[in-house]
Amino acid sequence: MPPLAIGLTCALGAALAYGCGSVLQAAAAAATRSAERLDPRLLLTLLRGWRYPVGLALDGLGFLLSLVALRTLPLYVVQSVVSGFLAVTALVGVVVLGLRLQRREVAALGAVVVGLALVGLSAAPASARAPGTGGQWLLLGVAVALVALAVPLATVGGRSGAWLLGTVGGLAFGVVAVAARVLAPDGVAAGALVAAPASYALLVAAPLGLTAYAAALQRGSVVEATAPLVVAETLLPAIAGLAWLGDHPRPGWGLVAVVGFVLAVGAAVLLSRFGEIEPVPSGGSQEAAL
Repeated sequence: MPPLAIGLTCALGAALAYGCGSVLQAAAAAATRSAERLDPRLLLTLLRGWRYPVGLALDGLGFLLSLVALRTLPLYVVQSVVSGFLAVTALVGVVVLGLRLQRREVAALGAVVVGLALVGLSAAPASARAPGTGGQWLLLGVAVALVALAVPLATVGGRSGAWLLGTVGGLAFGVVAVAARVLAPDGVAAGALVAAPASYALLVAAPLGLTAYAAALQRGSVVEATAPLVVAETLLPAIAGLAWLGDHPRPGWGLVAVVGFVLAVGAAVLLSRFGEIEPVPSGGSQEAAL
């Protein structure tokens, strides 16, 4: 199988894993008492049940698949495909929770498929450009700055808090994606990983993203928490890849890449509501359905 095809297959597998995991994580967050500040203990509370750990394990699988995809694909391709996890979430909501698709949501699912097809067709092999140590320190600085920003924002409640923390979570996951791409090429040795500032940027940003998103889910609807997260975690890596890491589409396919990217991400955001945990129409409990 050609390397680009392997990369696209792994990116689609990551979207599937993230989509199934997001439903379980949303259910766990909805069943947990809301935290009034950014408290890492929230993750420990969520881990006591079965849904959040299984969702987290699926996220881990998705992350590993995205690492493989990043070896051969530009960041904008991988992140736009991964944003399609909301389409997976929508389908899980229909099958498991008995939700119904409205016409605009059927159209959004179709738009996700078309957008991802355009992005895939525009993909060129990932560049081999590696950032210097200074760039990696900058990435670590961004991760630390997001932690400092998240602490006061976590005191904001309601819909505003959900949007703000969802955005912070998305930016944190964006840092994770960029750090993973920096560390992915050519099989970096263990010693180099320990010395690389990008490794610590990933270690700071990953738990921040998980905590911020879980707190956002408790403050508002899944739409209000997930829509800004998807936009932030998709746009930041795409911009970083194009401006910093030398990513580019196939010659002459730039407009196709832009249209596909906007279509896939925009349509995915329209499907955010399917991460909402609602009563099962048949009278069964959410616990049984999930």
